This record gives sequence, C-alpha cells and structure tokens, in this order.
Amino acid sequence: MPRLSNSTRQFLRPCLDALLVALVPALVQAAEDGTPAPVQVPAPAAGAPASAPAPAAGTGSQADDEADFELGTIVVNGKGDEPRSDISSSLGTGDYRIDSQQLEDESGGANASFSHILLRAPGVVQDSYGQVHVRGEHANLQYRVNNVLLPTGVIGFGQQIDPRFIGTMQFITGALPAQYGLQTSGVVDIQTKDGSFQQGGDVSLYGGSYDTIHPSVDVGGTRGKVDYYLSGGFQHTSQGIENPTATRTPIHDDSNQGNAFAYASYALDDTDHINVILSGSAQTFQIPNVSNQPQAYTLAGTPTFLSQDLDENQTEINTYGVLAYQKQVRDFSLQLASYVRNSRTIFDPDPHGDLIFNGIASEVVRDELAAGLQLDSTIPVRPDHTLRVGAAYEYEQSLTDSSDSVFPADAQGNQTSDVPITIDDSEDQKGRIASIYAQDEWRLDPIWTINGGARFDDCYEYVHESQVSPRLNTVGTLRTGTTVHAGYARYFTPPPLENVGASAIDKFANTTGALPVTTDDPLRAERANYFDVGATQTLTPHAQVGVDSYYKQEKNVLDEGQFGQSLIFTPFNYQKGDIYGVEFTSSVDFDPLSGYLNLAYSHATATNITTAQYNFAPDELAYIASHTIYVDHNQTWTSSAGVVYALTPRTKLLLDALFGSGLRSGFANTSVMPWYYTLNLGAETTYQAWKARIDITNLLDRVYELRDGTGVGVGAPQYGARRGVYGGITYSF
Repeated sequence: MPRLSNSTRQFLRPCLDALLVALVPALVQAAEDGTPAPVQVPAPAAGAPASAPAPAAGTGSQADDEADFELGTIVVNGKGDEPRSDISSSLGTGDYRIDSQQLEDESGGANASFSHILLRAPGVVQDSYGQVHVRGEHANLQYRVNNVLLPTGVIGFGQQIDPRFIGTMQFITGALPAQYGLQTSGVVDIQTKDGSFQQGGDVSLYGGSYDTIHPSVDVGGTRGKVDYYLSGGFQHTSQGIENPTATRTPIHDDSNQGNAFAYASYALDDTDHINVILSGSAQTFQIPNVSNQPQAYTLAGTPTFLSQDLDENQTEINTYGVLAYQKQVRDFSLQLASYVRNSRTIFDPDPHGDLIFNGIASEVVRDELAAGLQLDSTIPVRPDHTLRVGAAYEYEQSLTDSSDSVFPADAQGNQTSDVPITIDDSEDQKGRIASIYAQDEWRLDPIWTINGGARFDDCYEYVHESQVSPRLNTVGTLRTGTTVHAGYARYFTPPPLENVGASAIDKFANTTGALPVTTDDPLRAERANYFDVGATQTLTPHAQVGVDSYYKQEKNVLDEGQFGQSLIFTPFNYQKGDIYGVEFTSSVDFDPLSGYLNLAYSHATATNITTAQYNFAPDELAYIASHTIYVDHNQTWTSSAGVVYALTPRTKLLLDALFGSGLRSGFANTSVMPWYYTLNLGAETTYQAWKARIDITNLLDRVYELRDGTGVGVGAPQYGARRGVYGGITYSF
C-alpha cells in the first residue's frame, strides 16, 4: 500500500471529522437505549413501481413488488436496511433482480464467479479475463454494496465480489436517474446477507475438474443490538485464466484465490443504525503458455528457451471498508457513508523468456488508493412528490512502478546487442471527483409517475472537466398488465485514473521496447446522450414478457485494451461513437417448473482514436481515423436461458445456456469471431441440515474461442473452458 501523501491526509482528516460529528450524538444516545423496537416502514407509493423486464428463473420479483403495494405496512425487526432501500430509485429503468436462492439455481451456484451470474442478465456479453460488457459498452459498470459506491480499482482477472455474501442483487440498465453517475452502462447494487437474513451458518466444500477445490464458510446472527454476517473462502484451480489454445488442459495456469467479507449493523435506536463493511481478497494467477513459439531475440547466456516453460505471474490484492450511518424518521431517510479502498496488481515477468520472445520483460506494480464520502437522502415533500438529494466526494491516488529489461536496437528496431539494459519508470497520479444530484419522483396519478432531476460532476484528473447532466424518466402501469417506461439521460464518465504516461515512452527510444507511435494525447471524459424505451407485459400471474430498446450518442468514447505484457487494461478515447440495440425478455413460474429466456441485439461503432495513440500500429490508427468501425467488444446477438425443475420438495434439476454470435476481431475489428453456445447442467438435493449438488459445465464439451489475439486492444487468444464436472456438499448449522 503506498505511503499516504500530505494531500491524502488533508482529505481524510475532514472526512473522518465530518463522520464523527454525525455519529457522536447518536452514539451518546445509544448508551442509554435498550433493544430497538421493530421499524415501521411505509410501503412504496402506488404508481411508482420499477419495471422488471427479466427476472431470473422463478424470481417472482414482480409478484413481490405487487404484494408490497397491497400490504400497506411492512414490519422489519432490527435490520436497518429500509433507509438505504428508500434512498435507491430505479424508476423508469430496466431492473433485473436476483436473490440468494435464485443464485443457487444457476450452474455453480454461489461457487461460481460473479461475472458468471451477470451473464444471465439480458444484454450482458461474455469476454475474456472475467470481463463482461453491457449494452455494447466496454465495462463501465458501477458497483454498490448496500447502496454505497464501490470505487473502481486496478482490476485484472480477480473479482472482489464473492456471490456467497449476496442477499439480493439489483442490476439496473437504461436511462439512469440522477443519483447514478460516472459509470453508467449498468448499476450492480448488492444488498448483503445479514444476521436477520441468516441465523446460523454454512460450511461448504466444492470441487472437481481442473484440480478445483473450493472450501467456504459463512455465519450470521444477532447479539443484542448487533446484527452481523461473516463469510470467507479459498479456491484453487489449474484453469485460472482462459486457455490460449483449444486443448483441454492449459499449460501453466494455476490460480489461488482467497476472500473474506464482514458486515455488522448496530442499532442506536428505533431510527438510527451504524453499518460496517470490511472485505478483502488476495489472488494469484499463472499466465498460461503456448507451446513451440519461435524465438525472436537472442539473450546472452541463454541460447534456447521453450515457450511452454515461460513463468509469468500476476498477483491481485483488493481491500475495502465502509462505515455508514443510516437514519429514518417517518418517511425521511438518510445515509452518510465513508469508504476507502486499496487495489494492488503486480505482474512478474519471466526475466529470460520474455526477453527472448518479446524483446522486453516488464515488472509492473500498479497501486490505487481511493477514499470518499457519500450522502444520500429521501425527503417526502408532499404525498405525490418524493425528493432525493445527495452528494459525493472521492479522492484517488494511483501509483505505477515499472522495471523493464530491453535490448539495445537501431532506428529500425533491430537488436544490436544480446546484453539487456534496464529502464525504470514510475508515475504518481492524483485526482478527485465531486458530485451532487437532486431528483423529484412525481406521482401524477395511480398509473403514471415521472422522475426528473439533474446531477453535476466535477473531475480533476488528467484534465479538469465537468458537466451538468439532466435526467428524465417516466413509468406507467396500465390495467391490462402492461408496464411501460421511457427515459433520457445525459452522461458524464471520467476515464479510470490508472494510465501509463508519456514520460515512459521516450525512455524506450533505440531499444526493442520502442513504439512506432509516440503520440499520447491526454484522456478525456466521455459525454453522451442516452435514450431508452421499454415495456413489460404480464401474461398470467406466472408469466411475463418484455422488450427494451436503447440508443446512445457518444463523444470521446471510452474504451480499454490489453497492451504490453502485463494483463492490465489501459484506457483510450475514440472521437465519437453510437450504440443502439434491443432486448427481449421472458420468464415463467409454473410449479414445479420455472424458467427464463433473454435475447439481445447490439450495434456499437466508433471513429478515430484520439488519445493514448502509442498503443496502436500506425496503419490501424490511420484506418480508424477515416472509417467508422465496430468496437472490439461488440457482439451482435447474445442470449441466455435457464430452467429449474423441482423433482421433489427437496430435489431439483438445473439447466442454463449461453449463446453469443462472436466478438470482433481482425485488423481494425473488421472481422468477427465464430458464434458459440454452452449448456450447463446441475442437480441439488437437501436432507435435513445437509445439501449436495453436482454441476456439469459446457455439457457438450464445445470448443469455442472468445478471442483470437487480433482486434483493437486485444492482446492474446482465449478459449472458453471445456467440459467440467464439479460437486459439493454443504452443512447448515
């Protein structure tokens, strides 16, 4: 973790002071209070439901929402979750929801990766290294835990979100309300399990193909005023990253991944709660090899080297903590949260092999610290008007250290010596982002609701930029069982702070690490107009269908690519771009059978790379400057489906599938990868305190290639995993 600079300390001190000022009076009062009484929470106002176009198999989320409108009052005992639930608004957007039980009904269940879960949502495209793309955009996802923003970090292969601690997950897409800014292709809002959700715990052992072993444990409960939930796990596998070849077993691909999560809530009184979240993950990955690659350079003392013997490794460490104060007085809700996150990625090269095959061996360390304050509130102005206002401030510090071994070379890049030299470089970037927003949820009548607002974001990183972003959403629920929504949003997305500056480029002149292009214009924030229109139709109480269309007009389009040896993504801008598409969704729940089917069409194009040009070949830059091209993560057709069949009250069969028409490839993304599909089969049975399951992934053992190593910003080929057989057993106590 980097040493805190004076500016960092100056920022953190007032943040902590502000938090203490807010919390101390409540803490004093708590010393005199007894056990809190149940919190009386009013039901959502009529006519303001969030549309839910695509529940997972058997979610029943729409039915649950309708039940909320009819219940009138909900009684919650000591949870403290309702203030943050009232604060969050997804009105007029696409809203996909899943709870912990529905998560278990997918292949792998809670043992699967978090990206595996997201791929079941409509419009989510699978990519390599665990990446997903939503509605034709590269990453740009916003993650929230209990409605507190999780700042982005230097994320490589590992995913710091463990599905095991998910109580419910809300995935929001479309024209987002004003409270959601910055990363806007989608919002993943996770409400964690807590002691009220889970009294007791589980111990699980899962494993199978590719030397996979995955023990885990979680426990929750209440003690007086404290509500807590803890989880932790470890996983070893011999297929940590996608195989670069079509073989069943990759070479040099072991991975060890550990994670821990803790949540605690303390009830100060009937209306005030303090929540604490702590999470950490440490993951190591071997970089897989390809056999029989030709040697490109000569290294003194090492005349020959086999490519299958390369030993490149990457380590990823992520930690974050949240301290939040929540208050609810009648219909007024408030949450004040402070958070801090440290993200560290270390790439260790093969000091000999990388020089022989690539002419450069780069040891790279990227370290990012982010800390911030976030305030959100819900204010009932009148019975038909609900005002939501909030503000956020985040400080970031990104440190990059690299040590590169290269060979001396002439002006044409030809090696002139077999004795390498070392080039050291470091960069320390600092930035801050400040945001404020306000929005009014106006219930015109029991059928129609309008949510209008605006936000202001000010970003000072590579350049100083800001924007006022108006938002407008409307939703109507008709007597025919039809829910329609429409929205417009102006978006402002700053680039991620981590980046290689131009200072490193000049140092590589006359070496085998020299770049043909040395231009490196500073990154810019993406600005966009976004339009969304959709509808869902309830066919019966147990079946519904939906359609959602969108169009995004972009300036300074943000994209990322994997350049160089370290498998860390680097951002760049296109001058302009357009994205449009449509999503079809459906779900049924007829006991003992439930299922879902999603189908999405997407078209994403861009023109002229305007920043970080040194990462690209001159001929590709020239072509893209005068042609509109597909972005590399565009996939025209994407589909997901799942079925759950209950054989008995204790035993069920699970089947899910993914289909993709292929990502882009070739020179300037002018080609497309072959289409693919995978089927996954599972079964689960429960007996008293024991639960056993079996999963078969890629049931038909399909060989499919996600990437072939070509395309804009694509570094290496990656194949999807071959057939795997896994099993597990869980004991509940």
